[in-house]
Amino acid sequence: MSTTDRGFATLFEFNLSKLYLSQGLAPRKKQRMCFRLTMLSRISCCYPEPVVPIRRGNGSANSNEKKGENWRLDSKNSLHRVRVLASPAMSFASAQSRFSSKQQKFYPQCTPRNSGPQSRDTLPTRDTGIANEEDWGISLLNENVNESGTNEDGSTWYRQSGEDLGENGYLRRWTMMGGKSHDGSSEWMETWWETSDWSGYKELGVEKSGRNAEGDSWWETWQELLHQDQWSNLAHIEKSAQKQAKSGSENAGWHEKWWEKYDAKGWTEKGAHKYGRLNEQSWWEKWGEHYDGRGSVLKWTDKWAKTEVGTRWGDKWEEKFFAGVGSRQGETWHVSASGDRWSRTWGEEHFGNGKVHKYGKSTTGESWDLVVHEETYYEAEPHYGWADVVGDSSQLLTIQPRPRPPSVFPNLEFGSSPPQLDDQT
Repeated sequence: MSTTDRGFATLFEFNLSKLYLSQGLAPRKKQRMCFRLTMLSRISCCYPEPVVPIRRGNGSANSNEKKGENWRLDSKNSLHRVRVLASPAMSFASAQSRFSSKQQKFYPQCTPRNSGPQSRDTLPTRDTGIANEEDWGISLLNENVNESGTNEDGSTWYRQSGEDLGENGYLRRWTMMGGKSHDGSSEWMETWWETSDWSGYKELGVEKSGRNAEGDSWWETWQELLHQDQWSNLAHIEKSAQKQAKSGSENAGWHEKWWEKYDAKGWTEKGAHKYGRLNEQSWWEKWGEHYDGRGSVLKWTDKWAKTEVGTRWGDKWEEKFFAGVGSRQGETWHVSASGDRWSRTWGEEHFGNGKVHKYGKSTTGESWDLVVHEETYYEAEPHYGWADVVGDSSQLLTIQPRPRPPSVFPNLEFGSSPPQLDDQT
């Protein structure tokens, strides 16, 4: 057995139970998770709260490990939970990551109030999901602005704002700001916008990017939008976020894409795609949730990783339920550098009458097949749904479109045919 294969745990556990994506993404009466995102509406001269890196507990303390711990991925920070007994399993590398605290050096000294925007060269944080609009503090200027200046420490800044007009009442209001350090070694840029037209479409968004003196770079975007289905007259709200960062000193980086979609009848879709790399190791994660608003639910997760020497491992599971009847199934697997493969598959059939058929097998020859009396539990509705997202989207909903002349009617985009309805009742 290779060195990479030693020390695999007998318990393969991924925390993937309930999705609490952000500070506002839980019903108001439930406890909410906190964000480490800097609120952009509160400009101060203080450094952001440092994020404690997560280290892999292998007992070593060499310089390479210390340098890489800022980029690791830890399965304990994942947000769903499923437990599968497995022989050779290997924990994923860490889900929280950050650059070292030396980024604090690139914050400019305090400058007089209203002299210009202060540096926003803050790296995005991993696994924080989709922030609420209040966390961004978007505040668009009501007039066209084009200004720039130099701070006391020699760093420069600029700020611009304006409006773009188009057909069908299209209106896009935007504010853009940015800056550089005195020697140009670090820079940042941030754009806010809101968009509307006469069809009822509304959009609120942010995009930011930057780099520091070490060569670390990042990019992040956030959006939420409201639109109306022209066939059903049904309102939809969508939220999304993308984040990525790349180290300038080592082969390390990560990328995340999150999305949530809701309609007024309770249909909900949520998901995320994640990727990360730290020197010789890379990892991926995908998951999704789908609720049809009538009691049917589908959830799934797929995680895998690999090293440059050829070792690969992963875990995936899926569950489908409707009216108390459904199934769960999954697989945990590992492939060594020499090509030896181990896997364990498992499944459950829930009949809705208190009986559950459990079955499974592994490549080492173990197997099981039995029926047990067991209560079936699953979430038929999302913990955060239409009413919650409407309550947390007040800035989006209050975007004011251009006044429409009485003789002008909106151009509604109808598809070639109405959406197909499924047979499920």
